[in-house]
Amino acid sequence: MPDTPTIFAISDLAREFGITPRTIRFWEDQGLLSPQREGRNRVFTRRDRARLKMALRGKRLGLSLAEIKDLIGMYESTEDETPQFIECLRVMNKRRAALEQQREDIEAMLEEIDNFEAQCRTELARRGTPLKGAA
Repeated sequence: MPDTPTIFAISDLAREFGITPRTIRFWEDQGLLSPQREGRNRVFTRRDRARLKMALRGKRLGLSLAEIKDLIGMYESTEDETPQFIECLRVMNKRRAALEQQREDIEAMLEEIDNFEAQCRTELARRGTPLKGAA
């Protein structure tokens, strides 16, 4: 495995994570990254890279910006990671519950669509109307 560089340009991180430099600047504006400056250029450290990776993972999981900031910020405060793991589990359980509720809502809506489609088909059949272009 090749050694990971100690510093990164914004273009390096954008390419590695498949995002735009604008996205990285957004995370910087939100206070999640704090690159050093060399003239007008941003210079990101391994720490910035790890924080960006965590932020993007949080985004993929559907976490809010505040939740992402809290979780990332916890890693700065102590060497004992137990509280971070406990908080991460709490946040994940909350997110799971929200997704499960969404799934239940979607299933209920699909059932309503099925029922309404069946009513429409029944009415069309009663009228002797052929189905054109309907599934």
